[in-house]
Amino acid sequence: MSSKRDYYEVLGVARTATDDELKKAYRALARKLHPDVNREPDAEARFKDLSEAYEVLSNAQKRQIYDRHGHQGLRAGGGGGGPTGAEGFPFGDIGDILESFFGGGVPGGRPGATRGADLRTQLELTFEEAVFGCEKELELPRWENCLICDGSGAEPGKPPTRCTSCNGSGEVRRVQQSLFGQFVNVTPCDRCRGAGQVVTHRCVECNGRGSVRKTRRLTVTVPAGVDNEMEIRLNGQGEGGERGGPSGNLYVRLQVNPHPRLKRDGADIICELPLNVAQAALGAEVMIPTLAGDESFRVPAGTQHGHEFRLRDRGAPRLQRSGRGQLRVVTKVEVPTTLTEKQRALFTSLGETFAPPPAAGPPPTPDPVTDGETSAQSADTADGRKGKSRKGKGIIDKVRDALGIDGDD
Repeated sequence: MSSKRDYYEVLGVARTATDDELKKAYRALARKLHPDVNREPDAEARFKDLSEAYEVLSNAQKRQIYDRHGHQGLRAGGGGGGPTGAEGFPFGDIGDILESFFGGGVPGGRPGATRGADLRTQLELTFEEAVFGCEKELELPRWENCLICDGSGAEPGKPPTRCTSCNGSGEVRRVQQSLFGQFVNVTPCDRCRGAGQVVTHRCVECNGRGSVRKTRRLTVTVPAGVDNEMEIRLNGQGEGGERGGPSGNLYVRLQVNPHPRLKRDGADIICELPLNVAQAALGAEVMIPTLAGDESFRVPAGTQHGHEFRLRDRGAPRLQRSGRGQLRVVTKVEVPTTLTEKQRALFTSLGETFAPPPAAGPPPTPDPVTDGETSAQSADTADGRKGKSRKGKGIIDKVRDALGIDGDD
């Protein structure tokens, strides 16, 4: 016994229903059970059962087999995969057999099926969302495969027919004669546009296109540690393919808004800490911004301008790696440009307590000559070669010295 429901019961019509009554019932239920409209958990399964029932009952041959033998008759070869030919093969003729092995588009897909185009969009993030990760929703208009015809463009129950111009190959070959021999020019078929099939009864939902324009709300999972201008790829979320082909991909480019007080350098977080002269000289307890909020930080006495303090594991998470970066606190000592009378007096008194800077002296003297160099120069002078040091000797003089030959010989 089959567990499938009766096809007439699925469509809600009598067994004597006409083709027009079947079509009217199917369209009414399709609008009601379409997954884009009906959010019940079993809506998609019921919609598939509805399409299967209409596909069988709208075909005169399959309907006759179903009325006589039920579901078992269809599975036995009466309608499970198209009309059967001689010898029980589930093909119309020998041309279909050859096409199943050698022709008709990509393996496993419909003839002429092509992959959908990739889509690109932008997603805006705050500084904190990029560092810690988040889930964001975006609305995306795109072309999707029609659920009524399953991307074929044909009305259910009335599948496309083989193109007579290209005999189902999707290509037209033209042989041209020339002085150099024959040339074969292969071009896509104009009649079927390379599909190999022609839709004679267009789907009412997509008007034969095989896809419909929809606006989808997608949830994008942003991993922790992403940065500005990075891209996230969502496989299969691009445009729907033509004639039942696979969908393209969606590429989401991230735009991270700047933080008012923090900057990124890879996984490191950089914070500029302004200090006045007194805080830098005496040290101070100040508040610094961090990823967890403002925290207290001790500046040691004598801190110089541009000094960098590094706090380990206080930066952003490392993308696709374990651990976190550093929090780098860079000091910025601000020298006042205007002073009050009191401040000027205090700075003057303070300046008198400092040791005076070293006075400007003569230019630095050259490096002293070592004892070895002095002895060599004395020996050269004693030998009558005044004003010429060993360093200034040419290669000939050095060879003579090594052999003990006097230069005057």
